Amino acid sequence: MHTPAAPAVRYFDHAATSWPKPVPVIEAFADSLVSFGGNPGRGAHAMALRTGRAVLEARRSCAEVLGVSDSRDVIFTASSTCGINMALKGLLDPGDRVVTTSMEHNAVARPLNTLAKAGVTVDVVYADPTGQIDPDDVERAVQAAPTRMVVCQHASNVTGSVQPIGDLADIAHEAGALAVVDGSQGPGHLPVDIDALGVDVYATSGHKGLLGPQGVGLLYLKPGVDPRPFCEGGTGGGTSGSLEMPSDRPDRYEAGTLNTPGIIGVGAAARFVAEQLDEIHATEQALGRRLHEGLLEIDGIRVLGPDLGLERVPVFTVVHESVEPDRIAFELDRKYGIAVRAGLHCAPWAHETLGTSEGGGVRISIGWGLDREDVEYLLASLRELLP
Repeated sequence: MHTPAAPAVRYFDHAATSWPKPVPVIEAFADSLVSFGGNPGRGAHAMALRTGRAVLEARRSCAEVLGVSDSRDVIFTASSTCGINMALKGLLDPGDRVVTTSMEHNAVARPLNTLAKAGVTVDVVYADPTGQIDPDDVERAVQAAPTRMVVCQHASNVTGSVQPIGDLADIAHEAGALAVVDGSQGPGHLPVDIDALGVDVYATSGHKGLLGPQGVGLLYLKPGVDPRPFCEGGTGGGTSGSLEMPSDRPDRYEAGTLNTPGIIGVGAAARFVAEQLDEIHATEQALGRRLHEGLLEIDGIRVLGPDLGLERVPVFTVVHESVEPDRIAFELDRKYGIAVRAGLHCAPWAHETLGTSEGGGVRISIGWGLDREDVEYLLASLRELLP
């Protein structure tokens, strides 16, 4: 079977970063470089005030799409990874105990490894072979010893598995622990209501499912959850004369010059996603189901993660019985103009859990901008490529 002529690129690497960006995001980002001078919160001239209002509007838009009632509880960071580090290193002390899972990304695993060397106890609950976490296993782990924090991803960047975050938050709170969530793969792909989930900390990316530019992350901190500031410095406003960081949010956690173009861009993206979420979600789920069906029909391929029809974000990692993941990804790129990602996906714990730690797998992730024709082209290309 011969595939149709390939365009410049068919992009199936949305779990890494979304592409292309919606036109309103591109326009807002570009306009910020032309129309917004000065720094928000610094200076009282008209342009600085205008920039400050734009950042405030972006914060409100991000809070809305995340289901956060008070936008002051949403902190702008450099990335989801940065926000996770802020929370873990700002809330944990030697002698504390953390319960986490075997599906976590290195954004969680590496800072926890560093904290473990400093005296924090880290206990790992293993997922089942599909990457799903059983709340009963987490509850047993939490009850086994005093626990300061439960840390879990919302959705897996390897299998697409969606974890029972609301249940895990209840388990953590019943034990007097904090519920901390790596939400990098959630918003934009899933309806997210942080207030309803009841978690204490939720970190996410602005550039993945939320369709914003790279270089901006979002960190939700529940009122009363106050990590030590990760970075200290200028915040402008009436606190400039003090050597202490301000106590008010968000200034307490946003020292230094903000990434104003990125923030304005992610604000536009949040508004776009909020308006289009039902359509985006329905399209991604339909495309994901068709992709999953087609992958299962290809000889020699195994699809990691939940079975067909079960809940997942549109992330599909596959392994082939005789062709290495790196070779598949290379050939898809060079011969067919298809962008996927091979390897361990910065999640060695997850691949160990799934039995694929030797070479990882080929991750195919769906996002905004793809359609049925793109999925059929990918499947046809795989059928032609694989023995």
